[in-house]
Amino acid sequence: MHIRHIAWVWAVVLAVGPLAAGAQAASKENWIGAWGFAVVPPPPGIAMPVTPPAIVPLAPLPEAAAAQPPLVENPGNIPVATLGSDPTDITIRQLVRVSAAGKRIRLRFTNEGGSDVLAVGAVHVGLAGPDGSVLPGSDRIVTFDGRRAITIPAGAPLLTDPVDLPVKALDRLVVSTYLPGSAARVGHTLLHYMASVGGDQTAAPQLPGQKLARLTALVSEVDVDATTATGVIVCLGDSITDGATSTSNAFRSYPDRLAERLAANGKWAVVNVGIGCNKLLRYGTGPNALARLDRDVLGVPGVKAIILLEGINDIGRSFLTTGVQDPVTLEALIAADKQIIQRAHDHGIKVIGALLTPYQGANYASPAGEEVRTGLNNWIKTSGAFDGVVDFATATADPANPLTFRAEYNIRDKLHPNDAGYKAMADAVNLGLFK
Repeated sequence: MHIRHIAWVWAVVLAVGPLAAGAQAASKENWIGAWGFAVVPPPPGIAMPVTPPAIVPLAPLPEAAAAQPPLVENPGNIPVATLGSDPTDITIRQLVRVSAAGKRIRLRFTNEGGSDVLAVGAVHVGLAGPDGSVLPGSDRIVTFDGRRAITIPAGAPLLTDPVDLPVKALDRLVVSTYLPGSAARVGHTLLHYMASVGGDQTAAPQLPGQKLARLTALVSEVDVDATTATGVIVCLGDSITDGATSTSNAFRSYPDRLAERLAANGKWAVVNVGIGCNKLLRYGTGPNALARLDRDVLGVPGVKAIILLEGINDIGRSFLTTGVQDPVTLEALIAADKQIIQRAHDHGIKVIGALLTPYQGANYASPAGEEVRTGLNNWIKTSGAFDGVVDFATATADPANPLTFRAEYNIRDKLHPNDAGYKAMADAVNLGLFK
């Protein structure tokens, strides 16, 4: 070969080499969802409430008896905040727990329920210590395309840059966000830690004058650059999936307890996208399951399986004895499930059908509704439409009356599990479904 040809070849190799190395490094990334919280935009045609709702202390449900565990895990006896309706210049700290190990993490911030831009002044993340503190040496600055302060467009999410914070499965993290302007006022809420003094407190090991308040969740997903996990199970459902009646900030919902069972294997992460009052076919709280499937489920990186537990709110609201009914048929619910299965299968995702839990004695229970619930459960069990079935109905039922929730698993509203009930649900999942 001519010497000039040889020189040209080496020039090409040297020029392409760094690009190839960069592409190879990028190909080694394995981002998967390791924690999730469903976004709840306002109902169709409504941008946001005319008067923003006040942020109020979290109160126990009226059905809960004194013997039940508190709905707020607050071992340090931190005061619970009562705030005005439009807080500004605040630092809030959101507690999350990742379900899979990773070399790095990234956060998905959301303003999907907002009708205006959301200003974010600074973000830090670190491993959680007691009472919302940050473990020494774990605090990291979070950036967006290298910037520390950003604005999130109305109706949009934003991913952060990767954060060099290695995590193990079941590690708890705290995400500290400084909001120089107004906090998000529409959306799915969580119990947050909040500084009682203004200014950027995101780097503080413990927020000064720390209080607890229910605020709209700003972080809707935590992804990890996974070290061992290869797939994600997304749990799609209503308040029973959300864990609304489990102990707050204690990670005792059924998806959380399922993540604990799977952690030893290390191959699966679990993301919870349950929404209280959600429905299959109508707007309940948040868009119906068919409407939010693409964003909340198919949009989770690494999703390979879904556990679907939806329909009890459609059924209950269809046969109310007082107030406005919202009629739905068994055939319509089955058709909705088939749609979810087909759309998931188009993406190579398995769908596990979950039998609806008992609800006799709940405030919207009726014999006609029970007939539909039984019919839907029978179809889930016998149709062969699903890739597997989880029998949450038997796991939570009173053995003496399978139409009723087992007393020790219920918060006494005859509908929602307590912490023990959520554990029973998680224990009912056959892990062999996810080999």
